[in-house]
Amino acid sequence: AWIERWESEHGRIPAQSWVLLRTDWSKRDGAEAILNVDESGPHSPGFRADASELLANDRDVLGVGVETIGTDAGQAGGFDPPFPNHTTMHGAGKFGLASLCNLDLLPATGAIVIAAPLKIVGGSGSPLRVLALTPA
Repeated sequence: AWIERWESEHGRIPAQSWVLLRTDWSKRDGAEAILNVDESGPHSPGFRADASELLANDRDVLGVGVETIGTDAGQAGGFDPPFPNHTTMHGAGKFGLASLCNLDLLPATGAIVIAAPLKIVGGSGSPLRVLALTPA
């Protein structure tokens, strides 16, 4: 529902674009606040299965980015399916960027995202420095 609300204000998400989820989670101070763990496990925002499917299949995005340590919600291991964003996005050949910061400095649309991973053969991920170029 939030994707449709965003699109009603900014227009349909173009194919081959990035969707960056701004939650201001990166403003939290220290590992304890970032991980936000209690006796039931970690608690952090992330993409639901229906949102991931819409973005991967209906909008054909390149991938998604979040400020948290993973693109799924903290409790996503117990979801059905488990880790729905990873399952959907990676299954569709899409990308996931985690631990982003300064998303509050980006415009709602129009930024160019540069995410160049290290050349790792056979790996499942890579550290990278994500840059966003914004219109003048």
